[in-house]
Amino acid sequence: MIITKGKSRVVIENVQPQVDGGLYPAKRTIGERVTVTADIFGDGHDHIRAHMLYRKEGAKQWNHQEMTPSYNDTWFASFTVTEKGAYEFTVMAWVDHFDTWYDGFKKKATAKVDVHVELQEGVNHLKALGGDKNDTLKAAIGQLQGDYTAAIHFVQGEAFGRLVHEHPLIQHETTYDKTLRVVVEHVKANFSAWYELFPRSASLDGKHGTFKDVIKLLPRVSAMGFDVLYLPPIHPIGKVNRKGKNNNVRAELGEPGSPWAIGNDEGGHKAVHAELGTLVDYKKLIEEAKKLNIDIALDLAFQCAPDHPYVKEHPEWFKQRPDGSIQYAENPPKKYQDIYPFNFETDQWMELWVELKSVITFWIEQGVKIFRVDNPHTKPIPFWEWAIAEVNKEYEDIIFLAEAFTKPKVMASLGKIGYTQSYTYFTWRVYKSEIIEYMNELVHGPSRNYFRPNFWPNTPDILPFHLQQQGENIFILRLALAATLSSNYGVYGPVYEFYENVPVQGREEYHDSEKYEVKHHDWKKTSRATDIMYMINKARKENAALQSTWNLNFCTIENVNLLAYIKATDDLSSIILTVVNLDPNGRHSGYVQLPKSLLKLGDRINVKVHDLITDEHYTWTQEWNYVELDPYKLPFHLFKVEVHESYL
Repeated sequence: MIITKGKSRVVIENVQPQVDGGLYPAKRTIGERVTVTADIFGDGHDHIRAHMLYRKEGAKQWNHQEMTPSYNDTWFASFTVTEKGAYEFTVMAWVDHFDTWYDGFKKKATAKVDVHVELQEGVNHLKALGGDKNDTLKAAIGQLQGDYTAAIHFVQGEAFGRLVHEHPLIQHETTYDKTLRVVVEHVKANFSAWYELFPRSASLDGKHGTFKDVIKLLPRVSAMGFDVLYLPPIHPIGKVNRKGKNNNVRAELGEPGSPWAIGNDEGGHKAVHAELGTLVDYKKLIEEAKKLNIDIALDLAFQCAPDHPYVKEHPEWFKQRPDGSIQYAENPPKKYQDIYPFNFETDQWMELWVELKSVITFWIEQGVKIFRVDNPHTKPIPFWEWAIAEVNKEYEDIIFLAEAFTKPKVMASLGKIGYTQSYTYFTWRVYKSEIIEYMNELVHGPSRNYFRPNFWPNTPDILPFHLQQQGENIFILRLALAATLSSNYGVYGPVYEFYENVPVQGREEYHDSEKYEVKHHDWKKTSRATDIMYMINKARKENAALQSTWNLNFCTIENVNLLAYIKATDDLSSIILTVVNLDPNGRHSGYVQLPKSLLKLGDRINVKVHDLITDEHYTWTQEWNYVELDPYKLPFHLFKVEVHESYL
């Protein structure tokens, strides 16, 4: 905080939202509210007033929004962002001597103290406000200079109180020493439903799948309500050191290898695997998906198989070992003999950066708008900051999802420097207390301004212990949690909706993992989960309350196995109450407390709740209401809430 004028008496501190002292912008999407808070105080007992100033970056004029004081000298105001791009904001505060005078005058007049001098002071304040140019102020001056008793009565009236409020006397103001920024992105950055499948397993006839087979599956993906279809890497797969079934270090003849071992003599990161089809076929897939409002997400995995063209053409981009070999990837005890990581400490680092950025722009030119980035935490954060910024200069509405299950500070940094969305620890948050703690951290902690969570119950790499050897109930309740706690979520299918649950013994990995072999799924098969996916995704699209992560509020319910939370839009036009039974094998009941203040409920309650999954309807007329969930019927309620006028 810098005092720019010796007469300034107000201190402004801790303006939020700001990320790393304003080094990075806060993030929002179109239609979201930005609530600005600041610690504002001064000496003595004079009245302080404050304005939050905001504008679209580049606009000449600032918009002024009055700030409201709350607990412990914290003030707040908010504005809604309506356009993509950058907004900027700051805070201004001052001692308002007019408002201070007004408060003192009322107290003195009520105490029958002589206020002749005070009336003249009021005239001086009105003149300082420009009373000689404003008809309303000029009339008020006349009232204060007229009959003494009438003047007192006039100042004590409601009209004069409104005048004082609407005409702040801004003098010797303090302005916060930073102009802070908010970057506003398109709506899909904050609201999306992802479905992952392996294209080589998309065939309906038992052969190696192709992009044309994936096109045939688009109606299935659309029918379940997903709007992003994510495919693991689509590039040629390395032939040298190719991995076999269950990560065997040697592939048998005909085994396809891991799609993440990218590149062979047929091409690298700008080529497509011949058995999947051609680049023309891939672009056709993107085109057909768009007709169903589905975006195709490309897996961006910056690593190479030993026979990738880069290895031969640019050996300087890889780490050379003393014996002349190239260092392959390791995560002890795991070894990835089929993958060479890039050496970002090469003397030719800039050439490497430029080439990798060109991979991104190549696929954008083919029609890709969404990238799921594999292991971004194993590449330098400065590279990502540069690459994402450069891409965003050239192209609009590109989404980067960080697949980084790593240390919290690294995940946070990736969000700050430009990643649109991020994988999270939700996959391992199972019990009520840890779910509440984690969600409060995401929603109410500082990361809210830069870290957009994307919840996945499973991935091709992760079959968490709580899903192993379990039945459909746990899969359905974890689906419900992911899709209603977070506005961005995804599943790896069809193993998820088919409840595949056999692990590698003692590890959170799938036995006979699809990462190393072609699977032949029954794509015509449906399950209870496919039906519920459709209903949940339909509810998400039709109810604005479910289109944000940031409006989450937990409700009290006295059962450790029941989790209840409510989401509502600011105007309460959309309210969703979700209650989940976290025990997949047992029936549980309890009383859920409605948040009366949040829902603006009076003492008499009249609330209609409609379960969007079972189509059951209830009327609640009290604050505490009984719920019971049998997981074998359904392990969750998804209530649409309508608040009716209280009974007379």
